[in-house]
Amino acid sequence: MAIWRAFRYVCHFYLSAVAPAGPHIMSKFDDIRPYNDAEVRPTLDRIIKDPELIQAITQFRFPVLKGPLGWLLRPIVKLFLKRRLANVQNVENLQTEVKRYMDKMIATTSRGLSVSGIDNLEPNKSYLFISNHRDIAMDPAFVGVSLYNGGFETVRIAIGDNLLTKPYVSDLMRLNKSFIVNRSATAPREKLKAAKHLSSYIYHSINEEDANIWIAHREGRAKDGLDATNPAIVSMLALTKGKQRTLSEYINELHIVPVAISYELDPCDAVKTNELYQQNVMGSYEKDEHEDIASIAQGITGDKGRVHVAYGDVLRGQFENTDEVAAEIDRQIHTNYCLFPSNCFAYYNLHKEWPEVKVGAAQLEFKPENFQAEAVEFEARLSEIPEAQRDIYLAMYANPIVSKLS
Repeated sequence: MAIWRAFRYVCHFYLSAVAPAGPHIMSKFDDIRPYNDAEVRPTLDRIIKDPELIQAITQFRFPVLKGPLGWLLRPIVKLFLKRRLANVQNVENLQTEVKRYMDKMIATTSRGLSVSGIDNLEPNKSYLFISNHRDIAMDPAFVGVSLYNGGFETVRIAIGDNLLTKPYVSDLMRLNKSFIVNRSATAPREKLKAAKHLSSYIYHSINEEDANIWIAHREGRAKDGLDATNPAIVSMLALTKGKQRTLSEYINELHIVPVAISYELDPCDAVKTNELYQQNVMGSYEKDEHEDIASIAQGITGDKGRVHVAYGDVLRGQFENTDEVAAEIDRQIHTNYCLFPSNCFAYYNLHKEWPEVKVGAAQLEFKPENFQAEAVEFEARLSEIPEAQRDIYLAMYANPIVSKLS
C-alpha cells in the first residue's frame, strides 16, 4: 500500500476527469493534447519499465533505505505497480484511483473545501476556467474536484513544459488530462507559432469537443499574494479569432469563467517568502533544478487550512481590448476571493488596524476576539520566519485584503 500511495503521489500532480475518451484519431494537436483511452495501457506499460520512475517512487517512499537496499526495493516497487495497475485499461480506471487519493488528501491536509458560484453554471456546457494562481498542482486539482462533485465534466489542464523534466513526468501528466504549454521556445517566430497552436487547441476543445479547460491567469504563482491577470494570456487566446469576428464576439464564444481560489494557509509560504527576499536583496533568484517538483510535493502534502473555490460569472459584453478583458477577470477574482482570519492577522501586523471584511465561506464579519485559536496558530507560523523576511511573509497574506478593499 505504501508503494501504491507513492505512485499516486507521483502521478497525481493534477486531478483530471473520470470520463473516458474516444478512440484515437490523428489530429494536429497530438503533440500537446492529453492521452486518450487507447493510449493509457501502452503508456502505463512503458513507464512502469522506466527505471527513473521506479527510482523516484523508491526514493520518496523509502528515503532512508533507498541507498543500502535500493537494489532490493526497486524490483519490488516495479512488481507491485505492475500488479496494481494490471486492470487499468482507460482514463476512467486510472482516475478512479486518483479520485480516492484526492478525497483522502483533502481530508488529511485541509480543514474542508467549500465552493460558491457553481450553481450559476450549467453542467451541459463547456467553459474556459481562468483562475488566480497560488499552487502549481492544487489550483487545478481543487477546481477539478469541485466540478466533479458538482456534476460537471472536469477540466483539461494547462501545464508548462518547464515542469516536464522527465519523459515519465510528461506521460503521467498527459494521462491525467493535462495539455502542454510550450514555454521553452525562445525565437519570436517559434514562440508565436506555439502560442497560435495553443490558442487553437483551447478553442477547439471548448467549441468542437465540449471540453472544459483550466488555465492560470498568469505565468507563475502570485507569490506576493497580488492576483493580477496578464493581458498577454488574453492575447494568446485571441490569436485564433481571425478577422471575421470582433474581440467581444470571440471572448463570448470562449465562455470564460473567472475563478478565485483561496487557501487559509499556504504550505509553500516560507519558500515563497525566501525567494522574494532573495530577489529583493540579491537582485535575482535562481531555482534549484528540482525546486518546482519540491513545491508540488509540499503543496500537495502540506497543511492548507480551509480552501474555497469561488466561480464567477461567464464573461459577456463589449471589450475594446485585451486589457479590458483582463481587468474584468481581475474584478471578479478580487470580488469573489474568500478571505480567512490569517489574512486579517497579517493585515493588522502590517497596517496596525483591523480590516472591516467578511471571512470564510459563511462570510462572517471578522472580529479578532472570535478567532483567538487561529491567531495563536498564525503567530506560531510567523515566528518561524526569519525576522528580516517577515514583512514579505505578512504581505503575502495581507495583499488579498488590499486587492479586495481597493
